[in-house]
Amino acid sequence: MKQQTIAKEAVYTGVGLHSGKEVHMRLLPAPVDTGIVFVRTDIEWQPTVRAVASNVTATVRATTIEENGVKFFTIEHLMSSFQAARIDNCRVELDAEEPPVADGAALVFLQLLESAGIKEQEKERKETVIDRVYRVDDGDRFVMVLPYDGLRVSFTSLNPHPLVGTQYCDVILEGDAYRKEIAPARTIAYEKEIEALRQMGLGLGGTLENVIVYSDEKWLNTLRFPDELVRHKVLDVLGDLRLAGLIRGHVIAVKSAHALNTQLAKKIYETLR
Repeated sequence: MKQQTIAKEAVYTGVGLHSGKEVHMRLLPAPVDTGIVFVRTDIEWQPTVRAVASNVTATVRATTIEENGVKFFTIEHLMSSFQAARIDNCRVELDAEEPPVADGAALVFLQLLESAGIKEQEKERKETVIDRVYRVDDGDRFVMVLPYDGLRVSFTSLNPHPLVGTQYCDVILEGDAYRKEIAPARTIAYEKEIEALRQMGLGLGGTLENVIVYSDEKWLNTLRFPDELVRHKVLDVLGDLRLAGLIRGHVIAVKSAHALNTQLAKKIYETLR
């Protein structure tokens, strides 16, 4: 397989999920071996941060990458779309620290990549082929990846709330499976947590248009899937593991979130790079 980038520029304007700030995003083709790089265009010298596992510095409610004092956060939805579209190289230009949230899922980003078109490049792809078991545990939570000829995710979410409960999603990422089954799944919040998050400076751009919210009694908006929560968990783990490269393997997770996902990405990245 050859490396791939996008064929032309794609642009999108929105607000950041946590910052609540308007942000303009440009996705641009990039040369071979560039990888995914984030660029701050509102800073005169336009610093870049490589989207690699070793640059992860925070995982509270989102994944943050940082290099030379410059950071970007909530990158996981965009990175998930790069994983699904098998994009090796792309320049992501932002005039803020956080990409736009769009509708809280990844379908908008996947559609952006498709509208830009995929361009095959002249150099061979450095695929992250899983050839052994990698696993990270934290009590009753874990995430692991096994050798597999393709990309597959099996995720179990356990939530004591009666509206959510136990959810399981097993998806093989081939054909249009990601577009139909995973990309539309939005991020989720518990109504009672929202004020505390905002006191922490988080979720300032969240609305019922981009977050599915549940209270003690009901869902406050209409779900796209009965198990939308676990589908979004699959979306997130794909984005976090993209920091270790374009994965070929079977991901199995129970109650995992950004912290464990990125620990696994670091373990893979450090072993295989």
